[in-house]
Amino acid sequence: MPRASLHTIGCRLNHAETALLADQLQHRGYELVEFSQGTDLVVVNTCSVTDNAEADCRSLIRKIRRTSPDAFVAVTGCYAQTGVDVLQQMEGIDLIVGTQYKMELPRYVTSLKRRPAPEILHTRTVSRDDFTIEGIGEYQETRANLKVQDGCNFMCSFCIIPFSRGHERSRRPEDILREAEGLVARGHREVVVTGVNVGRYRCDGLTLADVIRLVEAIPGLERIRISSIEPTTISDELLERMAGPSKLCRYLHVPLQSGDDGILHAMNRRYTAREYARFIEKAVRMVPDLGVGTDLMVSFPGETDAAFANTRALAADLPFAYFHVFSFSPRRGTAAAKLTGAVPPATVKARSEELCALSRAKRLKFYHRHVGQTVSVLFETRHRSGLFTGLTDNYIRVGFPADNDLSNQIRSVHLTGAMDGLAVGTLAPECSPTVIGA
Repeated sequence: MPRASLHTIGCRLNHAETALLADQLQHRGYELVEFSQGTDLVVVNTCSVTDNAEADCRSLIRKIRRTSPDAFVAVTGCYAQTGVDVLQQMEGIDLIVGTQYKMELPRYVTSLKRRPAPEILHTRTVSRDDFTIEGIGEYQETRANLKVQDGCNFMCSFCIIPFSRGHERSRRPEDILREAEGLVARGHREVVVTGVNVGRYRCDGLTLADVIRLVEAIPGLERIRISSIEPTTISDELLERMAGPSKLCRYLHVPLQSGDDGILHAMNRRYTAREYARFIEKAVRMVPDLGVGTDLMVSFPGETDAAFANTRALAADLPFAYFHVFSFSPRRGTAAAKLTGAVPPATVKARSEELCALSRAKRLKFYHRHVGQTVSVLFETRHRSGLFTGLTDNYIRVGFPADNDLSNQIRSVHLTGAMDGLAVGTLAPECSPTVIGA
């Protein structure tokens, strides 16, 4: 039996796609193994969101070539779409698969014979048609990702994703249900609905809220979580469902990027700082104990001290539980790559550190607010501290000292304290569990 090893660099959607490719390979007779065990086929699912991500991809490919010189290497993902000219010059790649053919990659690995030059399956444009995907994602983790959408039409000036993934398109609802049912049958109790611009889901007249309603009816599924979603795409219907007695987690990750109107305009974002703030305030008002995260970008060209101060002030004022902080990376072909007004590296570092410190403080404050409550926790794994950890539906990381294996169990925990990045507590009696989403 041939062996295959898969590696993913990048976002949750990349991980969802790798899991589907893994399942397809298994059904074609491959044994999935860790890279260290020796392998016949290596699939690298790449990322092109930043310069660093692309550098990580190249570094990984070189490492694979050194450690497994006889393995057949197939490279796919966003970098395979936007950086095919660079990748085809690298030694040791046998197959490069662009976005159009990515989810059919196993069909094109008809022979594991090494090639003197890479075969390239690539088109400049990507189909706009709604789609289905073969397979059921193969996950070792407790939570499983469920891809429902791909592509983006928003064209933010800094973002390469519309070029790497194409126009927005949606997965057919019956195919979403098929995979979701398969994931639950494999024991997954939570699915994370994901896409590039997931709130723009439209297929057969259905919206994202409709798809969640359909998935929610699957017996045995306990939780549905929405991955990162644009503020202008979240409907009141979605918030009302989240606030009610449903399986939809009280959690939103809503990218802000900047709190300065001038920078937002230059980014081609579709809101002002005030409009974004009003949405977050409404969401928190409608959904009790909502956990809200965001993305913040520092050092966008032309970001002055005053512009950064506006971002920091808005991030401090809004009820975020945390934020992810990124620095601007010019992407070839995007509008922002042509802008002047680069921010000095020392300033980039200082601003990033300031926002990261604020994020840690916001997370601790959010956790402390829940101390004294009894919450439902889906346990996942043992933390480096020795505590068994898991997540509440509103994205509080909870730790509990347990000798037995709690993975994939939903247990009620009475929160007694919080530290940086972790809330702690004691198990409540099993006879009175807290209803998820209540």
